[in-house]
Amino acid sequence: MRTHEELRRAVGALDGRSYKAYKSIEGEWSFGSFGIRIDHVQADPFAEPTRVRAFVPPDMARIPEPMRHGRARADGIAAWLARRFARVADLESKARGTGKSGLIRLNAPGQEVLRQTAVQLGPDGSIQARFTVGLPAYGRRIRGKAAAELLCEDVPATIWRALRWDQYDPAELRTHAETNEDAEYLREWLSELGLVAFVGDGAILPRASGVSALPLRSGPVVPFDSPPELRVTAELPNRGRITGMGVPEGVTLVVGGGFHGKSTLLQALQWGVYNHRPGDGREFVVSSASTVKVRAEDGRSVSGVDISPFIADLPLGRDTRFFSTPNASGSTSQAAGILEAVEAGAHTLLVDEDTAATNFMIRDHRMQALVPKELEPITPFIDRVRQLYDEHGVSSVIVVGGSGDYLDVADTVIAMEEYTPRLVTAKARQIASIFPTGRVSEVSGPMGRRPPRVPEPGSVSARHGRRSANVRLHGRSHFRFGADDIDLSAVEQLASVSQTRAVALALLLASERFVDGQHTVPQILGLVLEEIDRRGLDALDSRMVGDLAEFRRFELAAALNRLRSLRVRAPDAPST
Repeated sequence: MRTHEELRRAVGALDGRSYKAYKSIEGEWSFGSFGIRIDHVQADPFAEPTRVRAFVPPDMARIPEPMRHGRARADGIAAWLARRFARVADLESKARGTGKSGLIRLNAPGQEVLRQTAVQLGPDGSIQARFTVGLPAYGRRIRGKAAAELLCEDVPATIWRALRWDQYDPAELRTHAETNEDAEYLREWLSELGLVAFVGDGAILPRASGVSALPLRSGPVVPFDSPPELRVTAELPNRGRITGMGVPEGVTLVVGGGFHGKSTLLQALQWGVYNHRPGDGREFVVSSASTVKVRAEDGRSVSGVDISPFIADLPLGRDTRFFSTPNASGSTSQAAGILEAVEAGAHTLLVDEDTAATNFMIRDHRMQALVPKELEPITPFIDRVRQLYDEHGVSSVIVVGGSGDYLDVADTVIAMEEYTPRLVTAKARQIASIFPTGRVSEVSGPMGRRPPRVPEPGSVSARHGRRSANVRLHGRSHFRFGADDIDLSAVEQLASVSQTRAVALALLLASERFVDGQHTVPQILGLVLEEIDRRGLDALDSRMVGDLAEFRRFELAAALNRLRSLRVRAPDAPST
């Protein structure tokens, strides 16, 4: 392996040459106690920066084996190291010429702890960090001396300060490892008690702003205090005893006046499918891993979904047992979203009436009298929500502020008062008996089971023109796949751009290997995740990139279902 002194001389000799001459420094370089590999040099100062990997051996990292034992602990440590590396890199970076010259960047996670490719902890305690650097230039000419300072001084200093054992507090590292392990334990413990979620006492649920995932620190902040009737106790492997509110299986309503914390609680449950870093305030807010937030989504495409449990007998005899549209309404999109989530394996649905289609959620007594059922194709959610649980084991947590009719179908009613929850189930039932709504259930039979759909080969393709694989990311909520733009802005449980990038590449993997006209949607999702579990996230991109993060099957299903070219058939239908 070539040494760092050789690297210094090599880049110095490139001074003044065309930018493309930087290609000669690709490869491995030793810095004594650690090594780097320059995987790919950028084409010019304004292009995507140069990709670099750092390899830190166990004797430099010195992370004790008990501290990193198990996946949950290792993921907590890796996420903490990634954030630390990103902070140090920002401090070490300095402008050194044109475009991105001199920048050192690592794709650090946010508040959520996700398995990612930016920093990885090996079974032996070694560390691999993947980051980018902007190789210095004036115009499109190499700045050799500046490049030598960047690669042989700034980059080593970043690696040393971020990843060497004596540069950080072991107690802080241990806290991140143990907190992540405890959260994972909590999530696995939920089903044992018949719960779909847990909110720890003392949790800080409000966020700093609508565009920030950081906890609210200023002004009156109300720590979460669970109702005594719903308070449960867990014994965590590291923290020990913890108490909090257990959200039971079944149909749960969250009610209360405006601005009292209903949606804040639901959002905490929405993000509770992921673990959170210490200090986030939601470290011990966990939801079942199969929890999916659903909402209305005007204009999305739907392909071959049997929405007949909710919408049937459309005018002009249009069949809803195999419903497709390029432009769904609020009600049809929400119906499709629920049934797609169930098809993908969801066992808990989160619904906020503020983002739901009103005519899908409820049809009250007066409207039933005015518009008879034979003229109304929609069977509202209120009449199916119990069947979802009784027939399919799918629980629902619903924020309701304007429709008391839902009191008739609820198992549990939680009222939020000044950000403090109270159990009001008994009062809700009493009110329901004193003030009957008079509405009649519009369900005529069981929901039944929908057969999983089979995507047709060729309808899931990233080809576009001469490009065999055209996949381009446009932020956290959009990406280009072949000739289609996939809009995930209504898929509310995507936590980072890195997740979206991984979802896009996972869809590409599915299209190339598993969409064969035989596998169903759930089978395709399972095969993709099995491949990632076997090979890691590098199964999605052989270039060893540092900007991928783990995702759930539900977000991959959402991307597939929003692909406008998607065509499906039922398993018993012949392939076209």
